[in-house]
Amino acid sequence: MNASSSSLPASPPARRSNQLLQYLVRDKLALASALLLALLVLAALLAPWLLGDAATKLGLRYRNLAPFSLDHGWLYILGADILGRPILARLLVGASNTLGIAASAVVLSMTIGGSLGLIAGYSERWYSHVILRLADIIMSFPSLLLALIVLYTLGPSVQNLIIVLAITRLPVYLRTARAEVLEVRERMFVNAARAMGAKPLRILLRHIAPLVVPTLITISAIDFATVILAESALSFLGLGIQPPDFTWGAMVANGRGYLSTAWWIAFWPGLAIMLATLSLNVLSSWARTVADPQQRWRLQKLKRSQR
Repeated sequence: MNASSSSLPASPPARRSNQLLQYLVRDKLALASALLLALLVLAALLAPWLLGDAATKLGLRYRNLAPFSLDHGWLYILGADILGRPILARLLVGASNTLGIAASAVVLSMTIGGSLGLIAGYSERWYSHVILRLADIIMSFPSLLLALIVLYTLGPSVQNLIIVLAITRLPVYLRTARAEVLEVRERMFVNAARAMGAKPLRILLRHIAPLVVPTLITISAIDFATVILAESALSFLGLGIQPPDFTWGAMVANGRGYLSTAWWIAFWPGLAIMLATLSLNVLSSWARTVADPQQRWRLQKLKRSQR
């Protein structure tokens, strides 16, 4: 019994996972990006619990401490800021706020924008045109300018920041979902469901949405990097998360006045922002290559060249 069960072929989901892992291992740059993002997510989950006090505790004796020295402990390997707080601890704890705000904004905008896109794509009633005009109004404003106006009016806070970032990214998901629905709704299985008396809501949720959601998830990976940059820009301008909380953008803002004397205060969080967004872009590009059968030969070519 055990021998026969062990010889059974792997299930389709298992084969699919193994194949994706093989594709990821073949592309070394995508693999490095995935590992870096995994470390950032792990830091965002564990660092506030392990290093929360170290990231906020003042140490005036170590003000502007230079990096690459272990005389004061491993937490000071990247130096200290203007109040003597270890930059390494603040980077790890700041990853929780930076990634948490960006993830919340992306999920909120993808959920609302995708739902509105489904409605606007399937229905031809008046409210579908209202939804499109709403997207046009949002897109007519520069996203950073719109965020500045709203945050200046409502006041900077985590909730307002997430809402503003989600609103500015709504048109991306709305228009993408609508374009997908316009193509899918004319397929034969949708016409068959409609002919059998299925209601529009059931058709959207059971037949159309499962084909649209993977596209939205792929776009969200690309958009995640954009939201991180937008949040960092707002925090740099002082309209993002407020002290005592902090993000990478706020850390860059704290060090901008010390670039000539203590460059490391702004350099390390700036490097973290660059590496995170670069890794997201590389990984999303790899995902597009894997998902497209016409482009997947590139990964197979990488395998042959590595032999």
